[in-house]
Amino acid sequence: MKPIRKAVLPVAGLGTRFLPATKAVPKEMLTVVDRPVVQHVVDEAREAGIEHFIFVTGRGKAVIEDHFDIAYELDRTLQERGKTAAYEELKRDLPRAGQTSFTRQQAPLGLGHAVWCAREIVGDEPFAVLLPDMLSRGCMQQMLSAYERHGGNVVAVEEVKPEETHQYGIVSVGETYGQTFEITGMVEKPKQGTAPSNFIISGRYILQPEIFAILENGETGAGGEIQLTDAMIKLMAEQSFFGMNYEGRTYDTGSKLGFLTANIAYALERKDLAGPLKAEIEKLLAGA
Repeated sequence: MKPIRKAVLPVAGLGTRFLPATKAVPKEMLTVVDRPVVQHVVDEAREAGIEHFIFVTGRGKAVIEDHFDIAYELDRTLQERGKTAAYEELKRDLPRAGQTSFTRQQAPLGLGHAVWCAREIVGDEPFAVLLPDMLSRGCMQQMLSAYERHGGNVVAVEEVKPEETHQYGIVSVGETYGQTFEITGMVEKPKQGTAPSNFIISGRYILQPEIFAILENGETGAGGEIQLTDAMIKLMAEQSFFGMNYEGRTYDTGSKLGFLTANIAYALERKDLAGPLKAEIEKLLAGA
């Protein structure tokens, strides 16, 4: 069983739900407290042991590449002004030389197409996919543990209320193994009352390279896009898929409410911000 060394991060989306903020700034560079969303996602993958980060970008996303590069002028200024802590933090965040790759998705043809764009860099080995809109802590580490137990393909899932299932991709549940279970089927945004379970696909995947041959066909699904879920359903006929019930909470920073909630949740975890923030929230609620 080959180890998971590489992660694909699809970052080519236009971020239309956050206009006008994302007119000139990529949505992945919006900050949760003081770190860009995409940096939080890379942090999660690095902590799990991922070695190589493959960013599938689009036009106007060059600032993401700059973010994961050395900023000579900034580094020098921080050193000259004695801001050692800030300088050291930037150094810690920076992947080592050769650990990042960038490729273009030249047209917005869907998540499946974005993953396919990374095929030459991934090569013939299993890989992770992390959606940068979905912010979590420790999910990829739990995913890798599940992969070590089962092999095959692993999809992170979370439970939602039954009345919310029509908003998400839903999996069918087979034999259960504690935190994980066999996936026997998938459906994208089922009609209300028809979902096979209340387990939603939550933006973290471990996939075998055979998925690329299926995506190569360019078959379109919902919205006229090449859907990753459709390709996984076809691969399921040949390979095992397992759901990993994430023990934690995922924040959908692609939505305004999820983005604001993530900022509050992450700020409340910080000793320097938790107390003052709680006081400010109480003032706001008192005046509401």
